[in-house]
Amino acid sequence: MGTLREMTMSDYDQVIEMWKSVEGLAISQADSRENIGRYLVRNPGMSYIFEEGGVIAGTILCGHDGRRGFIHHLAVHPGYRKLKIGRQLVEAGLDKLHGEGIDKCHIFVIDDNEAGHRFWTAEGWEKRSGFGVYSKNIH
Repeated sequence: MGTLREMTMSDYDQVIEMWKSVEGLAISQADSRENIGRYLVRNPGMSYIFEEGGVIAGTILCGHDGRRGFIHHLAVHPGYRKLKIGRQLVEAGLDKLHGEGIDKCHIFVIDDNEAGHRFWTAEGWEKRSGFGVYSKNIH
């Protein structure tokens, strides 16, 4: 079965197309080529691709702020689900975070992403309560 490797900017076009095929994954201006490039530079060696026969079957954007880890866009192409690709990507990201001294990781999951909620629960992640997320565009 496929290969797990570090994500590079040369993957961007294929990655963005794959993300568009994944229900429950919201793509925004934050996912522009420039922004993803900046993210990969800021978090070197922490984001991964799972490749099967030259096709990107899964991705994870993983990074940290020095205190906590964050996973963005864990995505597995619909045609490659149920093969434990998501689990392999998460384990790779968490191993890198652990190597950086990070002891807790968070992921934001869209409320109506039922498949995502099922995945994270099955993987032993705890849904947090007691606080909300606020956002503001900075112009």
